[in-house]
Amino acid sequence: MEATRVTFNLGDNPPPRLDKALARDVPEEAALSRTRLARLIADGAVVVDGAVARDPKARPQAGAAVEITVAVAAESHILPEDIALDIRYEDDDLIVLAKPAGMVVHPAPGTPSGTLVNALMHHCGDDLSGVGGLKRPGIVHRIDKDTSGLLVVAKSDAAHHGLAAQFAAHSVERKYLAVVHGVPDANDPRLRGIRGAAFETANILRLTSQLARHRTDRQRQAVVFQGGRHAVTRARVVQRFGTPPVLALMECWLETGRTHQIRVHMAHAGHGLVGDPVYGGNRKIAAQALPEAAREAVRAFPRQALHAAVLGFVHPVSGADMRFEEPLPPDFVALLDAVSTKP
Repeated sequence: MEATRVTFNLGDNPPPRLDKALARDVPEEAALSRTRLARLIADGAVVVDGAVARDPKARPQAGAAVEITVAVAAESHILPEDIALDIRYEDDDLIVLAKPAGMVVHPAPGTPSGTLVNALMHHCGDDLSGVGGLKRPGIVHRIDKDTSGLLVVAKSDAAHHGLAAQFAAHSVERKYLAVVHGVPDANDPRLRGIRGAAFETANILRLTSQLARHRTDRQRQAVVFQGGRHAVTRARVVQRFGTPPVLALMECWLETGRTHQIRVHMAHAGHGLVGDPVYGGNRKIAAQALPEAAREAVRAFPRQALHAAVLGFVHPVSGADMRFEEPLPPDFVALLDAVSTKP
C-alpha cells in the first residue's frame, strides 16, 4: 500500500505555531491529531509552500499550501496473544469491552504480555488502522489492573482522535461503583474540615484537588493543592451496611480522569476503598457492626472494590450517542451479599 498524501491550504488568522495551525485546518477525514502532526513534522513529512517544514513552532502564513505524507502504518512491537475478550460492542472504528479484574491494560516493563492490548492485537488482526502511525489499538483511557468494568478502545485513527478529544473535554460519562469504609454524610463535621471536600445538593460529596506523584513512592498518587493535575470526583451513597453503618456502596463519577483518582480522593476523605492495598483500604470493623463472616469477606477481598459500571460517549465517526452499563462481577456481588447479612 502506498503512502497517503493530504493537501490543503491554511485558513485566515492561523494560530502562531505551525503544529497548531495544521491541527486546526487539516481535513477532518485525515484524523491527524496535533501530536501526530508534530511527529510528522519531525519526520520531514510536512511540506509548506514547497519547502520541508522542520520546526513545529514556526510561524505559519495564511493561505500557505500544505502537503503531508502519511506513511503506511508500521507493525507494532507488541505481540498478539489469543486471550478471550468480553466484548459489548464493536464496529470498524472502536470496541467497547468489559475488562476483568487482574488484567493490565497496556504492556509495561513489569508486564510485557498477557495484557488487554496483546489480546486486542490478536482479536483485531488486519482490521487495525495505523493509530499514531503504528498498527495497534488506540488506548484513550485506562482502568487499573484490579479494577473491573468498561473500556472503549479505538481501532481507527479517526476514532482515536475523536475519542481523545472527548476525554480531554471531560464530556465522556463515566460512573463507577465502589465499596468504601465508613459512610460519607453532609452532617459529619470531620468531613467538613477536610480540604477539598464539600457537599452538593442531594448529599453528593464533591472532592476537588490536584493529584501528583507521591514524593517518596512513585507508584502512588497523592492529593496536593499546588502543582499536579486538577481532579474532581463526585460520589453519592447508594447503600449502607452494618449496624451502625460501617461500609457504603458508592456511585462515583469523574469530572476528570486522573490515575487512581477515585481511590486517592476517597482515601483523602477518610473513606478508603475496601481491599485497596495502596491507599489504606484495610480498616478494622467493630464486631457488633457486622457478623464475623461479613468481616472476613471484607478482610479477604483481594482487590480494590471498584467497578467501571457506566460508559457513555458520542461515536467519534457516526455521531451516535453510545451508552453502556456493565453489571457487577461475581466477586463484587459476593462481597455485597456478605456485608448485607444482618448481625
